[in-house]
Amino acid sequence: MTAHIPDRELAERPSRYSGPNLSPAGLRLTPTALADGVHALMATIPPKDNNGLVAGRDAALVIDAGITPEVSTLIQGVAAGLTDRPLRYLVNTTYHGDHTFGNLAFPEDTVIVSSRANKENMADLGYEKQLRSGNMYGDESLLDAVTRWRRPDVVFDAFAEIDLGGRTVELWHFGPGNGPGDTVVHVPDAHAAWTGNLLCHAGIAHMLLQGGPEPYVATLRRMKEALPGLETIVPGHGPAGNGHAAIDALLAYLERLHDEVLAAVESGRTLEETTAACTDPWADGLDPVLTAALAAYRIPQDVVGRAMLDLCRNLHRLNVLATYRLYTR
Repeated sequence: MTAHIPDRELAERPSRYSGPNLSPAGLRLTPTALADGVHALMATIPPKDNNGLVAGRDAALVIDAGITPEVSTLIQGVAAGLTDRPLRYLVNTTYHGDHTFGNLAFPEDTVIVSSRANKENMADLGYEKQLRSGNMYGDESLLDAVTRWRRPDVVFDAFAEIDLGGRTVELWHFGPGNGPGDTVVHVPDAHAAWTGNLLCHAGIAHMLLQGGPEPYVATLRRMKEALPGLETIVPGHGPAGNGHAAIDALLAYLERLHDEVLAAVESGRTLEETTAACTDPWADGLDPVLTAALAAYRIPQDVVGRAMLDLCRNLHRLNVLATYRLYTR
């Protein structure tokens, strides 16, 4: 059963659901060099948003803009401390507000680039603020600070290149995944890519918010084929990791999710019965490789480990719900 891509993100959530905390309170960004002039800007508190900076001889590019203008100012300040190249480009990996609301605080002459599908989904600011406010955990800064949604200036359909002077950055849209317009920012000479919400470290649950497992699987297979030399991914949330290990882990999860939910639907099971019947990959805890990656955060490991495990199990329940709704239309 192949599902179409809905026009809007799923607003429904499972009972007693607790999603990722996206509030910018306490957020700091730690630069990690992936190559000369290429830095991952890693949030010090997972799963708040990561960002990136790529500098060439003539210009610099930032990846994602943060959830509020205050976060955007933080990103630009960190970038200015790492390069003196003019900030000419900003790439949005997804249309989601935690990656794009900060667009409005970038200079007007900074060219914002993203996939055409992302721009098309940046149309209803009120609805988007309502959805993201559910992940602010009482922080009301989003409602007051974001007054308009600055949309991309330049869009592409499947592939584009940006020349920064002596360094080319590739932009890929392999197809729908977490959303309809997921954009991957690939820096070939660093063997690294920023993957937004499309791909996280292996062992972290993803979110099916505007599509289904089958389109997502096809997207990941195209990505794996197009980027054979990819080594490091910097996801929108959580620790950096090995790109192909992450692809393989997510493919296995999505394929099993599709098979199990479809079998439950064809058997006439309710949502609750389907959720109970589906394999929970986190029933026995986090993957050891992921646990080791989380050790990089300066947070007590029992705290960050419990929080990540709880988040993964909640996102898995959301994925079952989203797939069930798609397959019972």
